[in-house]
Amino acid sequence: MANETTLQKTVTAQREALKELLLESMKEVSEACAKKIDNQQALEEILADEMTRAAYCKYLWVLDKHACQLTNNVKRDGLKEEQIGRDRAARPYMQRALKGEDYYLSDAYISRNRKRPSLTAIKAIYDADGQVNGYLGADFDLRELPNTADKYKNEKNWQQVKGDPAIRSGLFSQQRVESAMDAQIDDVLSVVKELILARGIFHAKLHFSSSRATLWRVDNPFDYQILNIDELSDPDICLAFRHQKYFEKATVNVNSIKKVFKQFKDLRFADETIYLRAASLNVVNGMVGLNFSCDGSHYMHYEEFLEKSMEFWFGG
Repeated sequence: MANETTLQKTVTAQREALKELLLESMKEVSEACAKKIDNQQALEEILADEMTRAAYCKYLWVLDKHACQLTNNVKRDGLKEEQIGRDRAARPYMQRALKGEDYYLSDAYISRNRKRPSLTAIKAIYDADGQVNGYLGADFDLRELPNTADKYKNEKNWQQVKGDPAIRSGLFSQQRVESAMDAQIDDVLSVVKELILARGIFHAKLHFSSSRATLWRVDNPFDYQILNIDELSDPDICLAFRHQKYFEKATVNVNSIKKVFKQFKDLRFADETIYLRAASLNVVNGMVGLNFSCDGSHYMHYEEFLEKSMEFWFGG
């Protein structure tokens, strides 16, 4: 895949590992089914025997060469009946098999009945002359599959995301209205900086237009706290947070935090039409998030953010 992201690479690696993991058993079962392709009961017995060993499989089934079902769906505790004759030719996972691919693991899809992410593996069944005479299918629930991929690592590349077209279309008919945070922005930024450096905040999002901040603490990362402008403009609020050293897992240089916040302020006031509505800094992954009045969003590493001048954002 061209320009594949780290996340996409992780998905690809996981799929390839699963495909390899399932190949041997799919091949063995398809060969056993080839000898009994005209005997529904015998096919279901083969599949039932395999289900006693198939730790990850949800259903096994066999189709004829036209993708009509020859067996019921065989599950771990019996049969899902009334499946004989079911036409699967139009299902996305059958397209490559019907075009001649020997073995294929589908992209994930939402299952019809349980509405959960699932995968289907398809293996061709061959007759004595080497011609396709049917297909072995195996359904898997993503929750039940082993995790064979490396831990996904978040990317630090600059990403730009366009927002609501309705907002962009009316951009030049609006202008910034001074918020309560705008009027006290230096005090607010000083307080938030103190919370990061000495009070255990590792992620702070400043909502300039609505005069509030959303904060995440290192000692309670699964919750967040919302401070209003009265709290943000009062240095006493720092006393509500336990004193602790700058987070040991932080990657943002201490001296850069002030520079990042200054640039937030500059972007807020640089233009009355295109201005910063909200901005965030995460000192652990080093990422800055920006949301502008045009509803466009940007995500980039703080070092890259500090390299960009006002001319970059607004032109000469």
